[in-house]
Amino acid sequence: MSKNKIMLIVKVEQNIEKALKLFKSKVIKTKLMSELRNRKQFTKKSVTRRTEISKAKYVQQIKSKED
Repeated sequence: MSKNKIMLIVKVEQNIEKALKLFKSKVIKTKLMSELRNRKQFTKKSVTRRTEISKAKYVQQIKSKED
């Protein structure tokens, strides 16, 4: 994860609804909310790595059952 601050810029010309829709899509594309949720609480690197490995194992089990 990067330590850089993310600043989203949306120009509001006339239509506010269109600007809100554009802002929402930018938030989703940059994964801003997920980063904020992760920063709320500190987790050790070993814990994050352990969860990544468990997720990978789960995905592999699902893919092996499909074949």
